[in-house]
Amino acid sequence: MMGWLAQFGGESDGGVTRLLYSPAWQQAQSALKDRMQTSGLNTYYDEAGNLFGRMGGSRAEAEAVLTGSHIDTVLNGGRYDGAYGIVAAFLAVIFLKEQYGQPLRTIEIVSFAEEEGSRFPLTFWGSGNVTGLYSASTPPEVCDSEGMTLADAMYQAGFGLNRYQLGRRSDWAAFIELHIEQGNILEREKLPIGIVQGIVGQRRFTFEVKGESNHAGTTPMGYRRDALCGASEMIMTIRNEALSYGNPMVATVGKLEVVSGAPNVVPGCVKFTLDVRHASDKELDVFCSNLLNKLERIAESSDLSLSANQWMDAAPILMNTELTDLLQSNCKSRNLSFKKMYSGAGHDAQLFAPICPTAMVFVPSHNGLSHSPAEYTEPQDLGTGIIVLMDLLYSIAYK
Repeated sequence: MMGWLAQFGGESDGGVTRLLYSPAWQQAQSALKDRMQTSGLNTYYDEAGNLFGRMGGSRAEAEAVLTGSHIDTVLNGGRYDGAYGIVAAFLAVIFLKEQYGQPLRTIEIVSFAEEEGSRFPLTFWGSGNVTGLYSASTPPEVCDSEGMTLADAMYQAGFGLNRYQLGRRSDWAAFIELHIEQGNILEREKLPIGIVQGIVGQRRFTFEVKGESNHAGTTPMGYRRDALCGASEMIMTIRNEALSYGNPMVATVGKLEVVSGAPNVVPGCVKFTLDVRHASDKELDVFCSNLLNKLERIAESSDLSLSANQWMDAAPILMNTELTDLLQSNCKSRNLSFKKMYSGAGHDAQLFAPICPTAMVFVPSHNGLSHSPAEYTEPQDLGTGIIVLMDLLYSIAYK
């Protein structure tokens, strides 16, 4: 079924491009809707284009269990990121339906409209509409690379036109997301399952280092105020500080720009970004504070100026301990090895954790590759993940 879904937006090199509200996205959602209906689920969209497949429970007053992930991809991404969580949810629910009939609690499968932020400069548009972060009735005023607004793209795809209900709901007993790890820890440790304890917090900065542009041939080395040399020392300091701090601290300089750079000019201005992630808000505070002081000292010692702009401060999110304990118990009963771990990437689950009990499960990613046509997970690992999801759904919805 993964191959079936990958045909919608499939690229010649095996990758998948399925951007929010694009024709490939619309085809994928429509095909999923048809498949859910054929399997006896009640299906519906919300105003943002999130797709739901509902298996009603016998206790109509009980809150529903929601499981799924996002249907969109990055440009020329893989066929597993997001899509696996939807396919796994569908297969698990259909198996439960066939084996045990109607559950006590309603179970709903969701194919979120968007998570990646690949077409428009915002993320979690799908789950954000369900959790109240966004509303399709007042979409953010953002445009894609061709100047199309989010609102116009949504309207052209048939959503946001008061045909469906607004997405925000609070009647969830739990949210469960099954996902590929997008890292190489489980594969390296030869473990089939990762039980996510939480999603790391993120701090993002843009730094600007200013010195003095000057002639590369006539300015002696000792008289230079070289912004690039200063920035290079800062970047190595960032790396070394993160290494000395130890796991799970990670710090990444992902973008470096020499402003008005030329081969024969001493760089006078350099900009670079910094992404810092850790599972503890306190550890992030300490690390970032100490690091900023060290970067300032580097600037002062080289007669440079340094300005810092922090533009993201996302707190760590913890998963529900009762659900993670239940996952551990279920894995032990099946003699499945597992690892308790934190997610270094953001997921839809982080939006649900503050509003309802939330759990997340990882399966291995081959070579840790993701957001790439080379993204791959062994069929056996995919199947194991579905079994773990099925067990958890059974524990919550049938018992």
